[in-house]
Amino acid sequence: MDDVDVVVIGAGVVGLAIGRAFAFARREVLILEAADTFGTGTSSRNSEVIHAGIYYPRGSLKARLCVAGRGLLYEFCEQHAVPYRRCGKLIVATSESQLSELEKIQQAARANGVSLEFFSRAQTLTLEPQLNCEGALHSPLTGIIDSHAYMLALLGQAESRGATLVTATSVTGMQIETGGAIRIAINNEQPTLRARTVINSAGLHAPRVARLIEGFPTVHVPTAYFAKGNYFTLSGRSPFERLIYPVPEPGGLGVHLTLDLAGRARFGPDVQWIDQCDYSVDPQRADRFYAAIRAYWPDLAAGALQPGYAGIRPKITAPTEAAADFRVAGPQTHGIPGIVNLFGIESPGLTASLALANYVVGLVS
Repeated sequence: MDDVDVVVIGAGVVGLAIGRAFAFARREVLILEAADTFGTGTSSRNSEVIHAGIYYPRGSLKARLCVAGRGLLYEFCEQHAVPYRRCGKLIVATSESQLSELEKIQQAARANGVSLEFFSRAQTLTLEPQLNCEGALHSPLTGIIDSHAYMLALLGQAESRGATLVTATSVTGMQIETGGAIRIAINNEQPTLRARTVINSAGLHAPRVARLIEGFPTVHVPTAYFAKGNYFTLSGRSPFERLIYPVPEPGGLGVHLTLDLAGRARFGPDVQWIDQCDYSVDPQRADRFYAAIRAYWPDLAAGALQPGYAGIRPKITAPTEAAADFRVAGPQTHGIPGIVNLFGIESPGLTASLALANYVVGLVS
């Protein structure tokens, strides 16, 4: 039986950030990842947006950690040469009836300490002439990032302080010893690890991993729901310099236009509730994309959209329920020493990752 101080389950962007934070706190860290490499799930299948902290309820973990994490992330990118661009975004109202929605968004952002400027139709078209809108909110703090380079930097930082990443390693069982240590079985073998602290950052699979802990109170484990988001890419050059978002829709932020660091445009995600993980993109869904995009970009040409990729949001509320806050449950919540579960870490998880990591370390320090 090998004794380890801290085991982090899941090497997505949040798991890597947590591993780094514990390593910098001079803890011995082992990061376990079921896939063949790090960051192959939600962390690499998203819009790569650095969010300002606009939409989330005041005082929620999403609001607090997004705002704090955004500052930390921009600073990290500067210090470690991670490619990023603070391009800003426009949240557009495509009808007069949506202008009141912009007011609500502006008020919610202000409550979170984020300032948005309202632009009239004329002001907006000065910035982005091809937009169709009645007005827009400008978010100058929004940006884009090379998420793979960011994860590489997190891993490098963690390893520089002694952390170890082990891939192709599935956690298949956990037992809590009388003294509080946690025995961990991997790849369906007998327990071979004993950890003082276990951080469940398994993303989509975090509820399933939590149920592997023998004797863990199931009342503290939510039901997992999967909200698939499909993306389509634009063939040809994008006419936009900023990210373009419609007003939000149930389950997500609507089919928005984002840019990669090369200036290429992609659209998505939509919301498709599924029962099993499936990353294929149905080309026929493009019909819905054309209709949604032409509401704010009427000149989108027929045939310009190509199937891109898909990601899956790790939801912990049903399709008919309001979106849940991040659920980060440590011993203070469930009563089991040494275990922290992270549930429902969807957007803005990438933006909040460094702040989330500090928060988790604080729960067990």
